[in-house]
Amino acid sequence: MKVESQSLVVEHLRSLPDLFRARAAADPSTVAARHKQGGEWRDVSWAELESRGVEAAWGLVALGLARGDMLALIGNTRLEWTVADLGGMLAGAVSVPIYQSSTPQEIEYILGDSGCAAIFVEDRSQLAKIESIRARLPKLRHAILMEPGKDEGFALGFDALVARGREARARAPRELDERLAALGRADLCLVIYTSGTTGPPKGVVLTQDNVLFGAELVVASGILSPAMAHLMFLPFAHVYGQIVKTAWIASGMQMIYAQAIDKLVEDARETGPTNLSGVPRVYEKVFAKVVSDGNAAPGLRGKLFRWAMREFEAWAAARERGEEYWTPSFALARKLVFAKVSATLRSRLGGRIHQFVSGSAPLAKKIGYFFDLLGFDMLEGWAMTETTAIGTVNLPRHNKIGSVGRPLPGVEIKIAPDGEVMVRGRNIMRGYLNKPEATRETIDADGWLRTGDIGHLDDENFLHITDRKKDMIKTSGGKFVAPQALEAMLKAQSPLISQVLVVGDQRKFVSVLVTVPDDARGQAGLREGIERAVAEVNANLPGYATIKKFDVLERDFTLEAGELTPSMKVKRKVLTEKYRSRIEAMYAE
Repeated sequence: MKVESQSLVVEHLRSLPDLFRARAAADPSTVAARHKQGGEWRDVSWAELESRGVEAAWGLVALGLARGDMLALIGNTRLEWTVADLGGMLAGAVSVPIYQSSTPQEIEYILGDSGCAAIFVEDRSQLAKIESIRARLPKLRHAILMEPGKDEGFALGFDALVARGREARARAPRELDERLAALGRADLCLVIYTSGTTGPPKGVVLTQDNVLFGAELVVASGILSPAMAHLMFLPFAHVYGQIVKTAWIASGMQMIYAQAIDKLVEDARETGPTNLSGVPRVYEKVFAKVVSDGNAAPGLRGKLFRWAMREFEAWAAARERGEEYWTPSFALARKLVFAKVSATLRSRLGGRIHQFVSGSAPLAKKIGYFFDLLGFDMLEGWAMTETTAIGTVNLPRHNKIGSVGRPLPGVEIKIAPDGEVMVRGRNIMRGYLNKPEATRETIDADGWLRTGDIGHLDDENFLHITDRKKDMIKTSGGKFVAPQALEAMLKAQSPLISQVLVVGDQRKFVSVLVTVPDDARGQAGLREGIERAVAEVNANLPGYATIKKFDVLERDFTLEAGELTPSMKVKRKVLTEKYRSRIEAMYAE
């Protein structure tokens, strides 16, 4: 098999399936993806991917799925998910990806709102969710397992789908070609549902042009390129996962499918990726692990690490002020400690990794500085589902830590008088499915999308996001506090802190609920350690924003309990209600 290919010229292609077929034709024997099967890593070529995708497409035709029909997919990030997605794409369907952690009630809402005709499910546990709601979804005709299985009528295994497809292909061999020839840039490609933190989820309608334009920009900017091997663990139900998928096809890079997020380090060590993309929570955990292990090291090694971290803190504080920082002590710390930390981390991640991309929530500057000190490109970006995951991003050699980068070419950014970030360009969604009023409220007559984020552009045109407009806390003294930034600062301050919820809207002062890692719970001096972290963060805040009280909860926030979004952001409304008595206790005096 060939190992590397060349980027395709996307602008002349009409649709995402056009792009995929062009890639398979250009590089049939090139390694497209790697996944673990039977305990071994297996290479998959573009030709094999096309063959399996075409089989799935014919199966969908046999089930009666028409061009333009909605096709849902639910499951973890895995090769079989991609094969199912390619099948829908090649059959001319519109993909409706759903997070694997979704409850039956959430799935029912999405399937009902979108009117899906069929759904691919990862396994029997996901099928059970569908079976429990099927009676209330009259448009849903079929559920297809992403694993082998027989034909059971409503539910059928993947091999049964393929068998049906062979018969359909024999009857009308030109059906797929005719469907794809009719697809154009204005046609729908995806409907991705928002996380619904402030109400029912909204289906974001994205066109073929939205997605292809996004891939063009990601590849042209060099964020993803043919020589890369990208370790993929982000869910395809997230819009950035979809853009990574499209840029993978456009660039011809390798996609490495991680087995699970808790096997990320193991998979990286075994496969040697060059880059990965993640939410800040992933990098917070890496940073906390490095600091915790270093601080706990015995003898001279631990003393050296703690001394080096004090030098790092001084260097990071100087960078925060825009000042140069160099001392013989810092130079020695880089050579004796941080060079070894960098080599160890790189080795644990397979030896080739050099680039990380972070998005979805604010990354604490301290963590950005730390990865930068270790010699990694930590590229923070900003976008939304409504902007097709395309907005602003930092690039290698043009990376301003603390910002979310400059606008990508063809993306216009302006700041409204109240500080809200506004975006316009070919990346903007068609609208919200079945919600014309919400669409009009979000996109004005001139095509500017109101993002709901508060921020500013600096004198070099780097965008800085301070918080979500709806999340801003206003104290009873009339001062505004940005909770997301404060939460990120506190999590970066101490490995004893796992998650944080800032509260204080219409209150006299700001307080926080804190969770701790499992291995720190019950640890001697835990509360004192958190007090120190709070004091250190407070030292850099104006008086009205300082944290006056905190409470340590008995367990971490979880996705399963409905306390976090799938991208690991806290659900403020849910948590505020759930822990109302604990919050009230902090203000009882």
